[in-house]
Amino acid sequence: MTKITFVQPDGVRVETEAQNGATVMETAIMNGVPGIIGECGGACTCATCHVYVDDSWTETVGGPSMMEEDMLDFAFDVKEASRLSCQIKVRDELEGLVVHVPGRQG
Repeated sequence: MTKITFVQPDGVRVETEAQNGATVMETAIMNGVPGIIGECGGACTCATCHVYVDDSWTETVGGPSMMEEDMLDFAFDVKEASRLSCQIKVRDELEGLVVHVPGRQG
């Protein structure tokens, strides 16, 4: 299991354990993380699973695909660290990953 921490807008940290091969969005939904909606179920068509990857994890997580960049246009308050959590696959290298949940989705 891979530990992922979701930081809420008010600073509250929600620590989860993720199954390798799942997505960060699936992990959030299965653990009831507030603020991650995932309306499209992970199809990269809604931007309601928007997160900010913590600066210390940007390089390890990597950047968005072209399709994801297009979908991020529909997210609220997009920043350099913005990603759709449905597009981040959990793997061993992400042990300890920290992502920040925006104040609101799309």
